[in-house]
Amino acid sequence: CGHPHPISGESAPITMGHEFSGVVYEVGEGVDDIEVGQHVVVEPYIIADDVSTAEGENYHLSENMNFIGLGGRGGGLSEKIAVKRRWVHPISNDIPLDQAALIEPLSVGYHAFVRSGAKQGDVALVGGGGPIGLLLSSVLKAKGLTVILTELSAKRKEKAKNSGVADYVLDPTEVDLKEEVMKITDDRGVDVAFECTSVNAVLDSLVELTKPAGVVVIVSIWSHPAEISVHSVVMKELDIRGTIGYVNNHEDTIKLVED
Repeated sequence: CGHPHPISGESAPITMGHEFSGVVYEVGEGVDDIEVGQHVVVEPYIIADDVSTAEGENYHLSENMNFIGLGGRGGGLSEKIAVKRRWVHPISNDIPLDQAALIEPLSVGYHAFVRSGAKQGDVALVGGGGPIGLLLSSVLKAKGLTVILTELSAKRKEKAKNSGVADYVLDPTEVDLKEEVMKITDDRGVDVAFECTSVNAVLDSLVELTKPAGVVVIVSIWSHPAEISVHSVVMKELDIRGTIGYVNNHEDTIKLVED
């Protein structure tokens, strides 16, 4: 409150909701490639108008980047919302709108997959089975990876198993995580690991269980400082990569859902 966002000009309170879908009820002047009645999802960025969203541009890293529903501009809990054409992505009208609303966080998982450089046949370790961890795992499975997911919550473990997004669901309070992962990978370690919890103990285990020259991707947003075994990173030549949001990933993510 009292601190307007530099781009939207709005300050709290605002209407929340950055993960949403909708039905087009009107189009602006010059818009001829989207029709009234069409189902769409919104890539909910608030980014300055002069920032290019062309292929290869890192517009998601631009100054003062924020999200509709967090920094203003309406929000998915509005009855109606007006957005610029470049943020609107058509989807098949066969996709239920409540499912389509999850394309936004699914795109987060898709971008994390792209950042990792992982490929079909790799073994991935996902630390955390919350919404992002589960959706990321579904992308990895769709791309032909073997997925090991670690989680403590009974409900989240149940969801991971029932949805089929993970080949192995391990609870570190019930099994020896290192022993199990090494058994699965023939003592090599995983090719790629994804941190989806902002819990230091999880990050430590991912660094330990990723094979030499492997990749650790930090997906969660940390609100506190973290520690990492730099010695392990150096001696194993690990790549530690961050990822935020998505950047021209909606089209591929939507295709996954439609297929």
